[in-house]
Amino acid sequence: MRELIITENITIDGVIDASEGWFVPSGSDDEHDAAELAKVQQEHMSGADAVLLGRVTYQEFEDYWPKQADDQTGISDYLNNVTKYVVSGTLSNPTWQHTTVLRGPLLDEVAALKAEPGQAIVTTGSIQLVQALVPSGLVDEYRLWVYPVALGYGRRLFQNRPDQPDLRLVEARPFGSGIVLMRYRAEPKRGG
Repeated sequence: MRELIITENITIDGVIDASEGWFVPSGSDDEHDAAELAKVQQEHMSGADAVLLGRVTYQEFEDYWPKQADDQTGISDYLNNVTKYVVSGTLSNPTWQHTTVLRGPLLDEVAALKAEPGQAIVTTGSIQLVQALVPSGLVDEYRLWVYPVALGYGRRLFQNRPDQPDLRLVEARPFGSGIVLMRYRAEPKRGG
């Protein structure tokens, strides 16, 4: 069975909504640090052959990534060529190659994707989508790129509700910029 991985850029207080401008796409202005971040991203991309996105994030990506002709990170090439699944009840006739629209029900669609042969499925951004996936039991791993920023407000990955997953830390990798990659495996829910 394929794994579902949520990867998010997140503040130290759990905010994934980047509308306040705290997120820096390169991660760092330091050349060595940016290269290290890109190397890890390449490793992650090589293990995933599908991306799952909500409509808003999909449209933002579709408008941005295909135009990045000089992208040295490989993200543009990856996103242009990987299979993309977009969850939407309104999107019709997507123009970005290798795109399939999923109309739901969401958890049934995602479970069916996980049952297909292939590598991991990664979802990123897509706040409403990931917030729906977190309590579903379908997420296998969380890759959180924790930025040294505290906002005190904003939309968070983990909501204030009792059905949040149990997590086991499998990697904590700091970078010179202050960003820390925190990888967690979702564990079976313990009794409460």
